[in-house]
Amino acid sequence: MNILLLEDDPLLSKILTKHLSKSYTVTTIYDGNSALEILENKKFDLLIFDSNVPGITGLELIKELRSYNDTTPIIMITAYQDTTHLKTAFTHGCNDYIKKPFELDELDMRIENITRTFNIEQNLDIAITNTILFDALNHKITKEGESFSLAKKESEFLNYLAINRNRTISKEELTQNLWSYENMPSDATLRVYIRNLRALIGKKTIETIRGTGYRLVS
Repeated sequence: MNILLLEDDPLLSKILTKHLSKSYTVTTIYDGNSALEILENKKFDLLIFDSNVPGITGLELIKELRSYNDTTPIIMITAYQDTTHLKTAFTHGCNDYIKKPFELDELDMRIENITRTFNIEQNLDIAITNTILFDALNHKITKEGESFSLAKKESEFLNYLAINRNRTISKEELTQNLWSYENMPSDATLRVYIRNLRALIGKKTIETIRGTGYRLVS
């Protein structure tokens, strides 16, 4: 699923882009004028707009798009807490609304709800091998017609290896991209995730590069 993220706060933008990129293709824009320009030339499945950005505001951008009969689903992010702003956002045509500060899990749930509501088609399955498929969004492995559920962190771990297939990923890169600073895992924890994944997809599918990290091979 292709997402356009409009967020001018550098730190929040970085956090959201990093998080969303685990499951989606994300284009990040920092001002409303640039967002409008890119939307004139490219189609997205979902738009996530901060309400108060430089240039055309998120609210004005929604109103502009809807005036062109653009029906792309839109989630509005805002620091405003009043219901007046909420009413204006929905009147202009946003489909969902999330107030700062928010947890990333809440954003995930809102995106999944938009996906179901608008029946957005997604190519969820990643071929790990010729006989094993990985559904990153639903955290499932399909092997010889049988489905196996993964813990969310196991799924994120495998997804990161899959999108970087055949590239050696250091332990530092994995931990920095998949865990917060306060929750960094131990080497023993990483080995547990690798062992669990290998039990499902095969020992030789994930290689250990001694002294460096791991690699998912074709």
